[in-house]
Amino acid sequence: MTEIILRDVRKIYGDVEVIHGIDLHINSGEFVVFVGPSGCGKSTLLRIIAGLEDVSGGEVLIDGETVNNVSASERGLAMVFQSYALYPHMTVYKNMAFGLENAKLSRAEIDRTVRDAAEMLQITPYLQRKPKALSGGQRQRVAIGRAIVRDPKAFLFDEPLSNLDAELRVAMRKELSSLYKKIGGTMIYVTHDQTEAMTLADRIVVLQGGVVEQVGRPLELYNRPRNLFVAGFIGSPRMNLLDARVEGGTLVTRAGSLAVDGLGELEDDRQVTLGIRPEHIGITGSETADFAVTVDSIEQLGGETYIYCSADGLPQLTVHQIGQLPVEEEDSLKLSIDRSKLHLFDAQGQAIVNGLPA
Repeated sequence: MTEIILRDVRKIYGDVEVIHGIDLHINSGEFVVFVGPSGCGKSTLLRIIAGLEDVSGGEVLIDGETVNNVSASERGLAMVFQSYALYPHMTVYKNMAFGLENAKLSRAEIDRTVRDAAEMLQITPYLQRKPKALSGGQRQRVAIGRAIVRDPKAFLFDEPLSNLDAELRVAMRKELSSLYKKIGGTMIYVTHDQTEAMTLADRIVVLQGGVVEQVGRPLELYNRPRNLFVAGFIGSPRMNLLDARVEGGTLVTRAGSLAVDGLGELEDDRQVTLGIRPEHIGITGSETADFAVTVDSIEQLGGETYIYCSADGLPQLTVHQIGQLPVEEEDSLKLSIDRSKLHLFDAQGQAIVNGLPA
């Protein structure tokens, strides 16, 4: 297993700096996911670690050794690409064996290694097929198998599931998680899909504009986002965000006031953003409800319901309820906010409160 450290890593293309001095410590045997929107620098950072991109500044260390000037082929890492990158004229067996043949391993050792990996990935029946005769999920397994047989120091995955349909992505996520438990090793995984990040990662690195916004365990990021970007990016559907003003122990919004215990030393007239996740908004018949809203649309998913609603002065709110609710468009609802689950962010978008006393 392998430790990977980035120290003040920068990447500049011409006059444009796309990676801005990133420091990161990836522990040996850890599954780390880089997540963020398109263009945030996550794939570039992965390619820098792999040796496929040069650094413009800073250091990349693998097991304590600086590898800035070490070629990709000499770093001992295996990369699995979004496009699979299989040789179309070779069988599955030959695709998986190719790197081992170049390494001059014996035929017996190559055969044993390839068949062991194929058995683990459940692709043994396809070893004599060519890639064009495989489904997308089978091709991805072959690409992963080609990485496994090399026994690399670490595995690097660059959006490996993005070409698959939704149902197959879910199945492959489970397989990747199971594979990680079987073989261990350090894994770095790039995705724009925060659901993949939440379900696969030991730790998530949230990137935006070439900067690390937050690093932490999945539920740590979900429950305690450091800033508005992380709060809005982690979670599906996203956190509800409302403009508010602090006034005498209450949060004043354009649609009403929330009396809140535990605002601490926040000064009156301070402008803040109030955040509340959809599952922390309840539907109530009480006259002391926080907001009166009108239903815009509903998504009934059988085991859960999403309600999208609005009121004068508020952005559209998303409410998540377990089960099936007899709610229709244009219905009037009264909503209550779970005070213990509120998040507050300052004018610069930095968290000042993550969860208040009930």
